[in-house]
Amino acid sequence: MVEELVTAGVGLACAGAVYLMAAARVVKQYERGVVLRLGRLASAVRQPGFTMIVPVVDRMRKVNMQIVTMPVPAQEGITRDNVTVRVDAVVYFKVVDAADAVIRVEDYRFAVSQMAQTSLRSIIGKSELDDLLSNREKLNQGLELMMDSPAIGWGVSVDRVEIKDVSLPETMKRSMARQAEATRDRRARVINADAELQASKKLAEAAQAMSGQPAALQLRLLQTVVAVAAEKNSTLVLPFPVELLRFLERSGIQAQAETAKVEAERERKVEAERERAHGAEVAEVGEVGEVARVGEASPPDAAATASELPPELEDLPEAENLA
Repeated sequence: MVEELVTAGVGLACAGAVYLMAAARVVKQYERGVVLRLGRLASAVRQPGFTMIVPVVDRMRKVNMQIVTMPVPAQEGITRDNVTVRVDAVVYFKVVDAADAVIRVEDYRFAVSQMAQTSLRSIIGKSELDDLLSNREKLNQGLELMMDSPAIGWGVSVDRVEIKDVSLPETMKRSMARQAEATRDRRARVINADAELQASKKLAEAAQAMSGQPAALQLRLLQTVVAVAAEKNSTLVLPFPVELLRFLERSGIQAQAETAKVEAERERKVEAERERAHGAEVAEVGEVGEVARVGEASPPDAAATASELPPELEDLPEAENLA
């Protein structure tokens, strides 16, 4: 009898141990337990710690409540300004309602991944290339809003979305590099021109100040010589005064002007001599012509001669023709 009781007690203990092992569950701190009893959701979500379920009748699924980092595969799309790009991103989300994450969606991770890819393609088509490259904060907020609205119904909250990289075609990269180089070259030229303008103004002021004191230029020249000699050079370069060059230039111009004036005066005198000689020749030719005209004068005609005869001879008959 005692042996039967002992055997029964051992059997019950073993059965209790087996039941305890089958019913005992441990929920970790970052997890929540969702119990389905005969396929129906139990009212309470099991909190972290030790918990018990009814074996065979209950099924418990543990849901991770930690923030999940999910990379979004690179998506290729065309921006609003017709540029083909490849954009990849990363999504940070977490489960806020374990029951909805188990009941309302089959696989919330896969659902969030597909929604992130479609939202990324949509945001690429609505944005321009400059926005993708420089205005990512605004695009990240837009992606977060697009994903968070449907994810709330799944018991999932999208914490943030970040665009990681924007891949451009090689031709577009070269074009942008040329544009950036041209922009930097223009900026450098503007800065250089501005510096030259400021330096020219300062030099003009210095020249105006030195023009009042001619000795200041000589002192400046000596300071330049001292500065050059301080480098311990074997060759000393002595600057030549610009004023001396200008004086020599003015002297050369004056000498050329005097020479040209003398030559012009000489030509004028020669021309006057030629004109005087030509006038004398014309006068001599005129006198000779007058003499010739006097010698070649024609004799008076018969009528004039007859008119000049005395009156006593006018009444005589005409002589007969002897022939």
